[in-house]
Amino acid sequence: MSVVSIRGAITVEENTREEILEKTEMLLKEIQRANDIKEYEIISIVFTMTKDLNKVYPAVAARNMGINQASLLCYQELDIEGSLEKCIRVMYTCEKSYRQKDVRHIYMEGAKVLRPDLSK
Repeated sequence: MSVVSIRGAITVEENTREEILEKTEMLLKEIQRANDIKEYEIISIVFTMTKDLNKVYPAVAARNMGINQASLLCYQELDIEGSLEKCIRVMYTCEKSYRQKDVRHIYMEGAKVLRPDLSK
């Protein structure tokens, strides 16, 4: 087994509890699908949100999905002038049988601009 780090991000239209949880769950499910992640392989997930999102911790979506053994931590993203707004970012740390070079990072909706190299 190796330990891999998997990144992803998604944007929301509105700063509401419902949309933050819905979009976070959508992102988590796609990361897990694309990387064939089982719940028991997840060591931790770090979440960040931009300062314009503050209605709910995004980690609540992970707990609602049944991710109960992994460590979850939420931070506020650095407030850099001109940076993408209303963005939720995640970083998984997982035990997998493949290597870091085989990871599929997932950037959805408006967050695709953060990693245009992955859209090719």
